[in-house]
Amino acid sequence: MISLRGRALSATLDRPLTRELWRLVSDKIPGPDEAVIGSGGGTLNVVRSGGDAGPNTVVLPPHLDHLDGGDIIAVSPDGRRIEVLWRARSRHNSLLLTERCDNYCLMCSQPPKERDDSRLLRRASALVRMLPPTAHELGFTGGEPTLYGSGLVSLLRTATQCLPDTEFHLLSNGRRFADPGFTAEYASVRNPRLMVGIPLFGAEPSLHDYVVQARGAFDETVSGILALAQHRQRIEIRVVLQKNTAPAIVEIAGFIARNLPFVEKVALMGLEMTGLARANLAEVWTDPYEYRNELAEAALLLRHAGIRTDIYNHQLCVLPRRVWPLAVRSISDWKNEYLSACMSCSVQEACGGLFASSAKHRHSDHIAAIPHPTPRAREAISSAQPQDMVMPAPP
Repeated sequence: MISLRGRALSATLDRPLTRELWRLVSDKIPGPDEAVIGSGGGTLNVVRSGGDAGPNTVVLPPHLDHLDGGDIIAVSPDGRRIEVLWRARSRHNSLLLTERCDNYCLMCSQPPKERDDSRLLRRASALVRMLPPTAHELGFTGGEPTLYGSGLVSLLRTATQCLPDTEFHLLSNGRRFADPGFTAEYASVRNPRLMVGIPLFGAEPSLHDYVVQARGAFDETVSGILALAQHRQRIEIRVVLQKNTAPAIVEIAGFIARNLPFVEKVALMGLEMTGLARANLAEVWTDPYEYRNELAEAALLLRHAGIRTDIYNHQLCVLPRRVWPLAVRSISDWKNEYLSACMSCSVQEACGGLFASSAKHRHSDHIAAIPHPTPRAREAISSAQPQDMVMPAPP
């Protein structure tokens, strides 16, 4: 796990900072929005723990010593609070745009808060302008970002103009897209590298609406997905598997295959054991090993329907081998961990591991190291392609 925020060990500023965002540089004279990482003579110097606290210097706590040139941080005016917003060497960068939401999902990892946090949207817009044109991908998360309406569209338009080659992924509950005017405005961004990920938790209204704790949400979400399709927008469907949805996963997959076959991909996801998932543990927790066969059936059903299907946040040892090629290393590197039992596993490098919160609080009782396969099985595994969808078990 990699920490992304902390308090400075010390801050020796001659006046409060007037700029929040700083790009760290180590090998050139800093510009107006850049801070020197290590000793130097910039407007702001950032040094790792144990460094010299000279003038205009913020000394990082040890858990933020991973910061380096190219990273972008937010620093409070007094220099004491530091948040990492962009890590140049990571492929798992995302920006929280708001904590507000019109759903209240039973297992939400980011519990909604009703307060004005539009500063997060403004900060995201400023950060997008600071990113290098070589940025590979960036996610926008919430809360529910579409609550900003035109404000979100403005951010997406800025991102498209500043970073035309970057892949963008927007997480949304999809309800706002039931508004034809908003969907048309969203589509007017015209970014072929923008995809929206929308959760679907049932094949009919009652289950979905119960999981998201919002009456009428299913109808709005499906209407939003259909509206996005009419505008030829890229769509991902996300299904979080938990105690209420896992028994219905084959039915949900069938609904998607029949009614939403135009979506670009489907992600079948394991729980992140934090936020409301921990608070509602008895209501949402089920061991992934118990629904492994239903998960495999649903994934293969979708694949046979011609829909790209990935399995997120599941360990290989709790999955049937026939769907191993669909299992993705999906957990962001900054919150990814492995158990001690994983250290001797022969397929650890291919396995996505666990959320740090799951490793700490609740995970499958069936996680175990997979022994090294025989040469014959290893040859079969290495020659299998994802489209084969079947990985032979060792003899």
